[in-house]
Amino acid sequence: MTLISTSYYSIFVFNISPDMFFIFSKILLFLFSPIVWVLTVLIWALLTKRPKRRRNLVLSAVFLLFLFSNSFLLDEVMRAWEMPPSKIEKSGKVYDYAIVLGGVMSYYDAKNDQIGFNRSIDRLMQAVKLYRKGVVKKIIFTSGDGSILKDGGNEGKIIQKFILETGIILETDFIVEDSSRNTRENAEFIADLFKKKGLSGNVVIITSAFHMKRSLGCFKKAGMNPDYFVADRYSGKRKYTPDHLIVPSTHALDRWGMILHEISGYYIYKIMGYI
Repeated sequence: MTLISTSYYSIFVFNISPDMFFIFSKILLFLFSPIVWVLTVLIWALLTKRPKRRRNLVLSAVFLLFLFSNSFLLDEVMRAWEMPPSKIEKSGKVYDYAIVLGGVMSYYDAKNDQIGFNRSIDRLMQAVKLYRKGVVKKIIFTSGDGSILKDGGNEGKIIQKFILETGIILETDFIVEDSSRNTRENAEFIADLFKKKGLSGNVVIITSAFHMKRSLGCFKKAGMNPDYFVADRYSGKRKYTPDHLIVPSTHALDRWGMILHEISGYYIYKIMGYI
């Protein structure tokens, strides 16, 4: 354990292996799920023998469920956390490489060779748009197998096959880094790729708006200084309609877990010295 002091604060940086940190990040994803919190409080209420405590716990569970299923509050948190859109399309600047972070697949059906995409596919679609418009010359997609049991399929290789079959990007213009499992490894492995292959030029990072702060921090820590282009934005124009302000939403519940995991991940990366 190494103690690092700065003019603002002192933090402890633990020497944790990449494999241990990877497992820890998956545990964190579970622990920062609001539905887990609600169920924990309800189970506690069932087990307690004190009527007053049981009532308070049930009320707490109802409050948590209402809080984390509220779309308006979620939008406000997203708006405060997400990086704003950049203006690279109008700047006239041409980028040699667009680095696209993975996490765009929901599943891969190997038997039928079919990919199920999630909404993060917008990361790749925005990169394709910039490529077709001549804003970027080449695309680098970075992602390996991010599952603990290694049964999710290697996303980098799967996406490479899909992209090349569509013909929307030339094979020589689509580079894949398929070993990384998290944002830190995305940055470190891409930095190594640039060094090993002698790549250089203007670089832009493309990932979801809520994920951009941590991504930029990791790439800067790895010695790169890229511009950024946000995709997959969750926050939009403020809405004051009753359904948005009051009516509980299962989508909001799921997205609260996502943003809480991202915020906690950012500060843990900061404490660990990864950004």
